[in-house]
Amino acid sequence: MMHRREFLAGAVSLLAPPLAAEAEQAGKVWRIGFLGVSSASDYAPYLEAFRQGLRDLGYEEGRNIRIDYRWAQRRVERLPGLAAELVRLNPDVLVTHGRGVGAAQQATATIPIVIVSTPTQFA
Repeated sequence: MMHRREFLAGAVSLLAPPLAAEAEQAGKVWRIGFLGVSSASDYAPYLEAFRQGLRDLGYEEGRNIRIDYRWAQRRVERLPGLAAELVRLNPDVLVTHGRGVGAAQQATATIPIVIVSTPTQFA
């Protein structure tokens, strides 16, 4: 099973460059679209590690980032619609994993997609 620290290191290290590219813009609120294959409760420890990693880099929800979550509840047939929903919100970056990757790639060719590793139970 993957440890929170490994998830955090992978996710935040990949997410930081797209957000930092224009970090000089004062007052900008970055929008992250998070497409989860499972549910928020399944991801709870990983989401906290993800948010902590962002805080460590100076990004805080409600201050300079907004994270829009969509959860497929392990119903992979929902992923394309949820990915399209996130793309309509015009995020600066999409974060997903496993089967969510293909749905995200089909939904956009212009928004950067960060692919994170998660425990196999969520893939």
